[in-house]
Amino acid sequence: MPEPVLSRVAEARSFLGKLWKLAAPYWWAEGMGEIGAGPLRLKLAERWIARGLLLVILFLSVFSVYISKLFNDWYGRFYNALQDKDAAAFWVEIRWFSVLAFVAIVVAVYRIWLRQYLEIRWRRWLTGVYIHSWLGGNTYYRMELTGHGADNPEQRIEKDIADFTRSTLFLTLDFISEVISLVTFSVILWGLSGTLVVSWLGDVAIPGYMMWVAVVYAVIGSWLTYKIGRPLIRTNFNLERFNADFRYRMIRVRENAESIALYDGEPDEERRLGGAFTRVYETWWAYMNQTKRLTWLTAFYGQAAIIFPFLVAAPRYFAGEIQLGVVMQTSSAFGQVQSSLSWFVNSFDTLAPWKATVDRLTGFTEAMAAARAAQETERGFDLVPSTPATLALEKVEVTLPDGRVLLDDVDLSVARGQRLVIQGPSGSGKTTLFRVLAGLWPFGRGKVRLPEGARILFLPQRPYIPIGTLKEALCYPDKAEAHGDAEVAEALAACQLAHFADRLGESGNWSLVMSPGEQQRLSFARALLIRPDWLFLDEASSALDEATERAMYTLLDERLPGLTMISIAHKPSVVAFHDRRLVLDPKQRRISIESLAGTQLEPAGA
Repeated sequence: MPEPVLSRVAEARSFLGKLWKLAAPYWWAEGMGEIGAGPLRLKLAERWIARGLLLVILFLSVFSVYISKLFNDWYGRFYNALQDKDAAAFWVEIRWFSVLAFVAIVVAVYRIWLRQYLEIRWRRWLTGVYIHSWLGGNTYYRMELTGHGADNPEQRIEKDIADFTRSTLFLTLDFISEVISLVTFSVILWGLSGTLVVSWLGDVAIPGYMMWVAVVYAVIGSWLTYKIGRPLIRTNFNLERFNADFRYRMIRVRENAESIALYDGEPDEERRLGGAFTRVYETWWAYMNQTKRLTWLTAFYGQAAIIFPFLVAAPRYFAGEIQLGVVMQTSSAFGQVQSSLSWFVNSFDTLAPWKATVDRLTGFTEAMAAARAAQETERGFDLVPSTPATLALEKVEVTLPDGRVLLDDVDLSVARGQRLVIQGPSGSGKTTLFRVLAGLWPFGRGKVRLPEGARILFLPQRPYIPIGTLKEALCYPDKAEAHGDAEVAEALAACQLAHFADRLGESGNWSLVMSPGEQQRLSFARALLIRPDWLFLDEASSALDEATERAMYTLLDERLPGLTMISIAHKPSVVAFHDRRLVLDPKQRRISIESLAGTQLEPAGA
């Protein structure tokens, strides 16, 4: 076979393999599902619900083809009645048409409704799988950390999965329906066509000639559609990517509105957004031109298909060999066969974006798998569970993603109840060491002993505040119902946030409502509620004035006795709440530890 053909075959096999891996698992899903209406509910394995719905939809598809066959028979009788001016037969056929139309409407409604129901169930299951895979094992964190992940994972999980389930079901069921229709109406068309004798070919007889005309017509149309429309697949892929990037940039503006306003950064943001949309515009322009070329073909192809069967059947009709009803019946059957054979032509505007969607989802799946594989195979830390009273580093080397060494041969032990503050010049690796102590940083080697069974909480410089009610945001990662309203209100008041106590049930994006200082005080209130055994603070009070900062650490000291605290901080007012100091030396790539046992707290306001 020629090299281009072999390349296309290999490409098709690769795509079908990826499609199977993406689509097949749902139909063998192990989880339980529920189906029913009102009080009548039935619990079954999700795979059996999916298969049952699919079988019902397929039955309705077959029945729909049978209804089309009955309509085709009706065309012959109805137009013969018109030609013969048979009023009695005319009204009989009108009544029969009403019955067929009613049944066809019911079948069409429930076929679409059940397909949509199966679609949303499949989407729910697949979304759960992707979210679990993305969040599990810190995959999302590692993908962002290395910068080698798929772009816009939120779009791939939300929009691409929705597009995939909808288009896959539509295309698959439509294809099956067209195959059934092709078989049914090919038999009818063959019988209606008769034999065409071509005198200029030496009186060659062509049995079922209308069938062969439909095949040739559809093959030529499909080949031209593929040649003209193939570039649309890549264009659709890029269009989705650039639209997602444009949307994400606007989300970033909204999330960082105050910082941008303080910088007077609006002109630069406008320039960046304009540049992002320019890519959308240019890609859309290519999409328009490619779609125009494809539409020229499909529009001509569709319009020609209307008149084509009449042109082919006209010689036999005018010769008196067939009646008008047979012409109409033949035209209907030809249209059904031609439409079935032209499935690729008629569906290409769906196939192109569907192929792009499959590529995006499989690319995302491969990126997550690569991140997990790298975490398992690359040289990394040996994470070992320790007693709840000890955290230790043994012969640890800390590196950056590019392999550069930050710290070498680090030995450190932190016992339960100790307070350690980490200091060092900017860029020395304080936050990176902090991540190593938390068991998050994947780049390096050595043994990290993490306290097993201990409750650990992290307070970063910029707290994460999930969107939801204020109580849900405060109690995170606990569930809101784990803490009473009175307990939550008291924690807010203790952290100088009493003015929010009457808004616990109010939903919103609290990271935009609260100032940086209020957000940091909220994270201290969170620590009071959760009462961790180990607390890690990374410049967690940097937005607070000294008096408020002292008050927050005093609360931790008074209300969480026995708390083990590891902090990154520079202010003397914070350092005073610790009994040991760890200093990083970036030149020597070493750490040194000194005791702060003699440190005295300065008077408030000093």
